[in-house]
Amino acid sequence: MELQRSEDQGLPERKGQKRKLEEEIQEDREISLPTGAARRALLAEVTAQVTVLESAFTWRESDRSAAKRATHVLAELAKNEEVVNVIVEGGAVPALVKHLQAPPCEDRDRSPKPFEHEVEKGSAFALGLLAVKPEHQQLIVDSGALSHLVNLLRRYKDSSISRAVISVIRRAADALTNLAHENSSIKTRVRMEGGIPPLVELLEFTDTKVQRAAAGALRTLAFKNDENKNQIVECNALPTLILMLRSEDAAIHYEAVGVIGNLVHSSPNIKREVLAAGALQPVIGLLNSCCSESQREAALLLGQFAATDSDCKVHIVQRGAVRPLIEMLHSPDVQLKEMSTFALGRLAQDTHNQAGIAHSGGLVPLLKLLDSKNGSLQHNAAFALYGLADNEATKDCVAKTLKRLEEKIHGRVLNHLLYLMRIAEKPVQRRVALALAYLCSPDDQRTIFIDNNGLELLLGLLGSTSTKQQLDGAVALYKLSNKAMTLSPMDAAPPSPTPQVYLGEQYVNNATLSDVTFLVEGRRFYAHRICLLASSDAFRAMFDGGYREKDARDIEIPNIKWEVFELMMRFIYTGSVDVTLDIAQDLLRAADQYLLEGLKRLCEYTIAQDISLENVSSMYELSEAFHAISLRHTCILFILEHFDKLSARPGHLHLIQRIVPEIRNYFAKALTKPNPHKLQL
Repeated sequence: MELQRSEDQGLPERKGQKRKLEEEIQEDREISLPTGAARRALLAEVTAQVTVLESAFTWRESDRSAAKRATHVLAELAKNEEVVNVIVEGGAVPALVKHLQAPPCEDRDRSPKPFEHEVEKGSAFALGLLAVKPEHQQLIVDSGALSHLVNLLRRYKDSSISRAVISVIRRAADALTNLAHENSSIKTRVRMEGGIPPLVELLEFTDTKVQRAAAGALRTLAFKNDENKNQIVECNALPTLILMLRSEDAAIHYEAVGVIGNLVHSSPNIKREVLAAGALQPVIGLLNSCCSESQREAALLLGQFAATDSDCKVHIVQRGAVRPLIEMLHSPDVQLKEMSTFALGRLAQDTHNQAGIAHSGGLVPLLKLLDSKNGSLQHNAAFALYGLADNEATKDCVAKTLKRLEEKIHGRVLNHLLYLMRIAEKPVQRRVALALAYLCSPDDQRTIFIDNNGLELLLGLLGSTSTKQQLDGAVALYKLSNKAMTLSPMDAAPPSPTPQVYLGEQYVNNATLSDVTFLVEGRRFYAHRICLLASSDAFRAMFDGGYREKDARDIEIPNIKWEVFELMMRFIYTGSVDVTLDIAQDLLRAADQYLLEGLKRLCEYTIAQDISLENVSSMYELSEAFHAISLRHTCILFILEHFDKLSARPGHLHLIQRIVPEIRNYFAKALTKPNPHKLQL
């Protein structure tokens, strides 16, 4: 069972921030999508305001007042996403971008300006609202907005800190957030325009709303953009972000933990820097926050911290994270439970933590979450229990739970799962097949995996381009093989397939009553036709058919060593022989040539004891060359059992592709065999 994969596989998605500025929007003010005359009236209104903006780009008080009023009208309209397209169609974007900068004035003019910063604030606010729709982001950027917005961020350096300055900086940061939301090229453009350094500086601004807006922009810019992450760290943002984690303002620590989470995501080097900078304890502290959003982000971040570093897993537990994470499992907030199970799952992969999680009461709520209708929550809970099952203190409880689940997979439950396996989307079908490989009764295996196509779903995973899916399929198939009594590897050499009467040891290479002599490597071997005729169809054809050996007294045996031939004849005369590893392959070749199935199976058993990661491919080739079915099946089960180690070796994909048809035949035959225990009943 996998379950967790590479660092990012199974990781809950953390996205960049998008701001709609809900506190600015009057929730009771609704504008329905305009059509016909209403749309024309709206477009006329937008056009009128755009005309004002285009003609009012001066410092005259009347122009500044008109421009301020126009940006305010457009922003109010843009609060309704349904009319945003009409606003853009009316040409608002270039006009608003133009007013992100102050009108030109003489350098020596230091006199107070009318509505200074306020028109720019209104333009930034309106553009930020238009950028909520992804299809308009590039248009706004192509109109030159980025450089102006970045310049607005720097205004705190050039002006006295007034309410207007604070507002324009905040609006500029929010606009950058929305422009860069889930748009990788714009994120890069913001960095190239120099937007990251002033945002990092603004984390220390005196106004908390500006801090929050700057952190929100950095959070978006850091999401899935390695160059941006590196520059944020290089600008020394980490110390301030870690201090923000301790803020009493929920909005501040929520944004800070979000930025750090996006910096750490898929970046092991930054993760180490964040931990070295002292982030661990304040993140753990956020687990007890009254802000559920911060709790979720903190749990997710702890899961990321615990991904690969075993020491970090232990430190997280030692510093008190387990109990609040377990308390989150009882929350009505599904996302909060999802993040806490994710973190506990990662922590449970360390043996030192497993008993602690169980002792703190983690088992019962995790087991209950297996019944959740939320797939991610179920998956994370199962992953955590899978880790806990490695510990002696919890293994018995988990095993009993799995046994109870297995007992429930019948009747209506099984019929529902089979229905999903037929009609659901392919990922759901595969998940059902994987689960049933672990939990189904041996009596139902044919129904599930042959009659309802479950085997093909598991084989489809082996052919996936995803290493994780390949591993899931291999482990499930191996589990399926172990559940079926008819599907275990050879654990003892099998008896001869047909009962025979043997002359006995005393007649081996004995001239007494010998009526045929074999010449092997120049030496004579005395034999008896009646014994050979009874041993195999190959000798029967030799002596009864039209071959030249039929009447010959001396028969030359080429290409077989004396010791191999002697062992083969000893088996023919006695029905048993000790097969050592050094001679097993040569003896297998001879047994196949002379159709001695019992001897072949003894050789296959001996060879199978020597299968390893290094030679399994050549062993499989050997089984194909000499029709060694038992050896081939043992190779298949070895490959499935050790798939995780084999997948790291070159050529494993070619090997898997080769064996898939044989795996299909193997399971198809095994799963359709009558159950011997049922027949006895």
